[in-house]
Formats: sequence, C-alpha cells, structure tokens
Amino acid sequence: MNTSLSNAQIMDMEQRKRAQLINSISGFRSVALIGTIDTQGQTNLAIFSSIVHIGSNPPLLGFIMRPDSVERHTLSNIMEMGHYTINHIHQNMYEQAHQTSARYPKTVSEFDATQLTPLFKDGFVAPFVNESHIQIGMEFKERIPISINHTSMIIGEIKWIHFPDHCLSEDGFLDIEKAGSITSTGQESYHTTQLLQRLEYAKP
Repeated sequence: MNTSLSNAQIMDMEQRKRAQLINSISGFRSVALIGTIDTQGQTNLAIFSSIVHIGSNPPLLGFIMRPDSVERHTLSNIMEMGHYTINHIHQNMYEQAHQTSARYPKTVSEFDATQLTPLFKDGFVAPFVNESHIQIGMEFKERIPISINHTSMIIGEIKWIHFPDHCLSEDGFLDIEKAGSITSTGQESYHTTQLLQRLEYAKP
C-alpha cells in the first residue's frame, strides 16, 4: 500500500512534520561542518546538509543559508571575514557535529560546547576542524538571494583541500568513503555508505 500526498495536503501538515518529510524526501545528502570566525576572534561551528558542487573551473561549492530574519552567526562571520572552512563528518564525531545545530549565543563557540578542536593553518583566518579527515578552505565569492523562501545560496571558491593520501585515485577521484565520510537524511538521521561500482564515463 502506498501513500499519496497533494501539495495542499503537504501544506496542511503540522510545520515540524512537514519539515521532516521534505527534508528527507530529497534523498541522501552530503553533511559537513562549516567553521568561521568573526573580527573579534570568536569562532563558530555549524552543521550543514545543503552543500553542493557548483563547478570545477574555478572550483566552486555552494550551500543554502536559512533566512537571516534571526541572527545567523555563520553568515555574518563569512560576510565579515570572507573565508570559511568545510569539514567532512565521520562516525566518530557525528554526535558532536549534530550538537552544533543547537542555538548557542554568539559568545559561545560550538567548538568549546562540543569539544571539537579548531585548527588554524594555510594562513586561513577561519578554523578547520582538527578531527575531520577531509578539510576544505573556502573563500567567499557570491551570495544569491532566493526570494521564494528568503534563503540565500552562498558560493565560495576552494582554496585548500586536505585529505588522507590513500583516498585519492590516479584519475583524481577522491574516495570519501575511504575517509569515513558519512551522509544524512532529514534533520537528524546519519548514515554510512557502501560503494556499488564506479562506472565509466557515459557516451552515446
């Protein structure tokens, strides 16, 4: 037996239940921690599951920022400093990573609250997450407002990448599964992955 829901029925659902449904129906997503810092040296760490590939030349990644009708520390720090980091999550840190979604005041660093370790390197002002196996240093490039729901897409250019040597194939493929990177669905479900097969480039 299958369930069918119309748009009207979806919109009539209780808000949190609707959010859970729509957050999970899009499928498995990348999940990572974004590290930032403000002009006063206050660090911030937040989990995001909306990070997407934008392009490879130049190397760009984007993510969706929720409406800034309330204080968004990640957004304000990126706009102030122009740099941030994206850090993959693995099985030994996902509970700490999830805790960063709690609404801490700006004066409280999620690094301290979750006992994750800020790591400063490569001349970046923004902190990497020391426990993460794949770390990406980003430079802010563009903010695109999405008027339909008052969110924004934040686009940045990759400036540094750090990963375990054994994860990189000769053809440039980065096997994030070998690094232990996990994925997510919904707002609080985390999953490990299993490779089925790497296929050849498709041609007619």
